[in-house]
Amino acid sequence: MLEACESKCDIIKNFIPSWFAAVMGTGILAISSMMYSSYIPALNNIAIILFYFNILMFFAFIIPWTLRWIMYPKNAFADLKHPILSSFYPTVAVAMLVLASDFISIGHNMFIGEIFWGIGVIGMIIFSTVVTFYMFKSEHIKLDHVNPGWYIPPVGLLVMAIAGSLIMPHTTGLIHELVVLVNYYGLGAGIFAYLALLAVVMYRFILHNPLPSALAPTIWINLGPIGAGIIALLNLVNNSPFVSVKEPFYIFSFLFWGFGLWWAVMAIIMTIYYIKNLKLPYGMPWWAFIFPLGAYVASSHMIYGIFQYNIIDYVGFGLYWLLFGLWAITLVKTAIATYHGYPFKGH
Repeated sequence: MLEACESKCDIIKNFIPSWFAAVMGTGILAISSMMYSSYIPALNNIAIILFYFNILMFFAFIIPWTLRWIMYPKNAFADLKHPILSSFYPTVAVAMLVLASDFISIGHNMFIGEIFWGIGVIGMIIFSTVVTFYMFKSEHIKLDHVNPGWYIPPVGLLVMAIAGSLIMPHTTGLIHELVVLVNYYGLGAGIFAYLALLAVVMYRFILHNPLPSALAPTIWINLGPIGAGIIALLNLVNNSPFVSVKEPFYIFSFLFWGFGLWWAVMAIIMTIYYIKNLKLPYGMPWWAFIFPLGAYVASSHMIYGIFQYNIIDYVGFGLYWLLFGLWAITLVKTAIATYHGYPFKGH
């Protein structure tokens, strides 16, 4: 009995923030599956299954995440001040924002979508501010700590505008103004914070040691702000009546998509390099493969919807199967590792 209690307490004590990256990844896979059901109708059923599975996963994770703040606040605050782990704290809020999009697009439930979006926005504003503040005032951050996981707060800010832009047409009065303000705040803060961090991370890639093997999957996170930024921008432009000339935003989105394709190729090459030369051991950072690639896949379908170039959709559909394969492998490895208790051994 005592051992069982200690085991459960270890799960809570060592429940790191990055678990919600699994909810983010599964949520965007569900949306991407729905988008590409035009090619294979069965993907629509898969999208629905993933949607409900993701809801169960979110509530399974939110319990130990909450209990950790109550039972082990020192551990929770230590992660919030950690130069690497802190960037993963916003994933809980991003997960709620992704679920909001799932409820609206797949579940066709605007009311629950609005609830998840509202709570997710509050959490995202809090965590993006606190995490950045701690990084700014820290005296212990070194170049070794710089990694693409730092993009997660900007990604979360951008994701605010994805579901939020779909909510805009369903609001009126002061609430409508607040939703518009939040969406453009998220888009503006997210894009410029990402561009600033892009320079810092590129500096590390070029002039410093390679990322540790455990963090190698975070290379894919660069696709997150690209894909999420494109979706957020297009959704906002299409749902903002005051934007009368939309073409410049469409062209910018296409340019941004081009940068994403370059990075997708680079991420594949770098991952193969790590597998062959430096190894790629399983860890929770493997979920960094999923959401960023999923966001880029979804953005590819949206770019195709505007410009009607089939090759763009073919690229997106090809990457969709890479996404699905990586998600399945990561899910199985996570399930096996969880069964053996590896993610709860402490860090």
